Amino acid sequence: MNYFRTALLLAGLTALFMGVGYLIGGGTGAVIALVIAAATNLFAYWNSDRMVLSMYGAHEVDRQSAPELYDLVAELASRVGIPMPRVFLIDEAQPNAFATGRNPQNAAVAVTVGIMQQLSREELAGVIAHELAHIRNHDTLLMTITATIAGAISMLAQFGMFFGGHRNNNSGPGIIGTIAMMILAPFGAMLVQMAISRTREYAADNLGARICGQPMWLASALSKIENAAHQLPNMEAERNPATAHMFIINPLSGHGVDNLFATHPSTANRIAALQQLAAELGAQGGVASPATTGYPPRSPWGGASGTRGPWG
Repeated sequence: MNYFRTALLLAGLTALFMGVGYLIGGGTGAVIALVIAAATNLFAYWNSDRMVLSMYGAHEVDRQSAPELYDLVAELASRVGIPMPRVFLIDEAQPNAFATGRNPQNAAVAVTVGIMQQLSREELAGVIAHELAHIRNHDTLLMTITATIAGAISMLAQFGMFFGGHRNNNSGPGIIGTIAMMILAPFGAMLVQMAISRTREYAADNLGARICGQPMWLASALSKIENAAHQLPNMEAERNPATAHMFIINPLSGHGVDNLFATHPSTANRIAALQQLAAELGAQGGVASPATTGYPPRSPWGGASGTRGPWG
């Protein structure tokens, strides 16, 4: 099903590419856009994860440079049954995180410095488990390709605006066509982000909560990240809004005013779903029973379960 969704997504992106190409250069422009789309799709499949990590200045860490973070990811990855992903740190004050990679064998988890500073270990465990759930569900392939090609669509539209457009007739697209392209191409890129159903966030929340065995750890983390995202702008995300859907919480400063076209479900609704899950699992104060989660009760970082504390 994930591969079918990916093919459907790429087909839609290709059609949008060709439409913009037709506005710029008629039939020839559409053919050229098709060739560009095919090349971009292939490039995105193999390289989009590296591009997104590079865009945010993420640097890889290991057990020597970030032992607590690395061991936390390793423990949770073992529990969910996927290969150990590469771990990256982003020098960004806004607390946030995302996963990327075309499959679980070539995956990466990236977290910001802000999330390390502002979340407890339990809350971070919930966030990491959520991102590992995306990897296990193969959502990361959709996310990385969407981010890359949606940005390319916007760039093509901007090129068309600068180029002025040429058609096989004498009039070209004209003012109306140019304005339409300027409006519809970014709108189309936004729809591409929405093409990845927001239900994937609920699914990742649900599985992530089961991985760490504590739904309320993730609920608490989502609340903290949401509040901080309103106060601390992520300037790189503002410059590259096509990547916003990759993060666990929308990193854009204006995301609260547009629920219809939001790339993420309401954080309040996500927390409510986690609270319901905690109740269903027989949770008391957010502590789920290992018998109902299907995962062992050990703490994901090797200490006593239920202890809290900031990263040192």
